[in-house]
Amino acid sequence: MSDIVIALDAMGGDNAPAEIVKGAVNASAEIACKIALVGREADVNAELEKYEYDKNKIFVVNASEVIETCEVPTVAIRKKKDSSMVVGLNMVKNGEASAFISAGNTGALLTGATVIIGRIPGVERPALGTMVPTEKGMSLLIDAGANVDAKPNYLVQFAKMGSVYVENIFGVPSPKVGLINIGVESEKGNALVKEAYGLLGESEGINFAGNLEARDISLGDMDVMVADAFVGNVVLKLMEGFGKSMLGIIKKELMADPLSKVGAAIAGNAFKRIKKYFDYADMGGAPFLGLKALVVKAHGNSDARAVRGAIMQCVSFIEKDIVNKIAQKL
Repeated sequence: MSDIVIALDAMGGDNAPAEIVKGAVNASAEIACKIALVGREADVNAELEKYEYDKNKIFVVNASEVIETCEVPTVAIRKKKDSSMVVGLNMVKNGEASAFISAGNTGALLTGATVIIGRIPGVERPALGTMVPTEKGMSLLIDAGANVDAKPNYLVQFAKMGSVYVENIFGVPSPKVGLINIGVESEKGNALVKEAYGLLGESEGINFAGNLEARDISLGDMDVMVADAFVGNVVLKLMEGFGKSMLGIIKKELMADPLSKVGAAIAGNAFKRIKKYFDYADMGGAPFLGLKALVVKAHGNSDARAVRGAIMQCVSFIEKDIVNKIAQKL
């Protein structure tokens, strides 16, 4: 059996612990590594009893407290030392786990990961990288939620870390990097992006292709899309909401009259593929790039399929030694 141990926050997210446990069980049937379910032991074991699984692959680590979504991150991490999030992060710090996944409080996860696990030497800020669907497949959006107030040199580091991730996880040689801006011209934008534009163009090891307007994000011409977390998170949430709305509109119109219903039946398989294209559950989670070990933020509404995807993503990340490759890049 693999030496990899994935610690999973069994109490984090809207559907914990039921969907978290189910996702762990499903993943355990496909991978050789071990999964540590961190949370209130009685609650987690009650869910595990519903399934048949290899007991050599899944074990429970008790944590009596839970960090809720509404809590202040710094206060929660400091006061709730026996929370599932803090216990799981400490497992990674102490070498008891290779990675940690949580669908819980994003701010608390970032704060805890930075304080407990720490940054790779030379990395000024870790960044949240998430894959988003485009016409050509998938592109990495970084930063999608970690650094609302950024500096130009942070964006350069995000570009380097994102390039390492895309090149090694998705096999894209020399990934094209675009800086999200309000225009393609180098003089466009605020002080942050204008200075970052110059730094990105001068930096070795970055295939910088210039500014990227929001309307062109979905075209997929850029493999890595760089922004501060304020812009990046707005883009991410807009894409999620727009995709959901468009699917709803299409469904509504296809059911509007008998002829449309016939067309919908004929094109049923195509519409299923389109729906799958926008399904976050197939994308796993979003890694915090720049930490000394892997920490993954899963969607707050993650179901078992999303949890399974996040676990599989962790195994690939670890096997391809992304942390050390980022350290070498920087």
